[in-house]
Amino acid sequence: MKTRAYSPMPNIILYIAVFMAAASCSSSVAAAPSTSFEDNFDIMWSEDHFKTSADGQIWYLSLDKDTGCGFQTKQRYRFGWFSMKLKLVGGDSAGVVTAYYMCTENGAGPTRDELDFEFLGNRSGQPYLIQTNVYKNGTGNREMRHMLWFDPTEDYHTYSILWNNHQILFFVDKVPIRVYKNNGEANNFFPNEKPMYLFSSIWNADEWATRGGLEKTDWKKSPFVSSYKDFNVDACQWEDPYPKCVSTTTENWWDQYDAWHLSDSQKMDYAWIQRNLVVYDYCKDYERFPTLPVECPLSPWE
Repeated sequence: MKTRAYSPMPNIILYIAVFMAAASCSSSVAAAPSTSFEDNFDIMWSEDHFKTSADGQIWYLSLDKDTGCGFQTKQRYRFGWFSMKLKLVGGDSAGVVTAYYMCTENGAGPTRDELDFEFLGNRSGQPYLIQTNVYKNGTGNREMRHMLWFDPTEDYHTYSILWNNHQILFFVDKVPIRVYKNNGEANNFFPNEKPMYLFSSIWNADEWATRGGLEKTDWKKSPFVSSYKDFNVDACQWEDPYPKCVSTTTENWWDQYDAWHLSDSQKMDYAWIQRNLVVYDYCKDYERFPTLPVECPLSPWE
């Protein structure tokens, strides 16, 4: 049966209007958005591979054969809305991974929680793949891979995470590409207890990133550069020793009823993505998981 043509764009416009109205009415105790890199971030490593535009509004990370580069937020957050505009490495980017993610620590610790966007480079003319993953207490293996409906190297596009105690949504230009639900009970799959930093980095992963490692990084094309702007966070900033970030208070738009479920227009967009752009879903990989993980039966539609 032929798939009905559908474009998510009209619903994106409607969603943006709803989002802006909600944000303007929020009484959030979140950290106020700032356009200054120094206000929000620290360089994690290789500061000489980090640059900014003359006005400081665009930030560049570069990768060469010696090293990549990365940055992280100064603050930790528990629940909220996190958004950034990225333009990915153009041309032949096989083996290169640009990562944009949230994590409870700087490093791959054995008990970390993590929410991942990873952009997997490819040979010239081939599409980028976007991989998302969710970790709780050091356990991930919850990968999904999607194609995109645009070339992410030609212009900036917005990549966002909505995180509350009911669901985690991964957005591309306000379109929900992944829905990860909680079951309302204590469990080992939904990260909701620990605050997270937000990170981004560029690094070489040619042992697995492109066609399972068959395509290697062509260092003659380096440096590989990804660029960023318009970081926005509307979230609960973690404060020690007594954290204020308690979910279900409904004080913030991202933790009110409408943010616990997909809206009708978001459901249409999400259904289109599911039909047309999903490349891999761990919840449908019966060879890898003869018994599916317990979160897989949870419905994204409810």
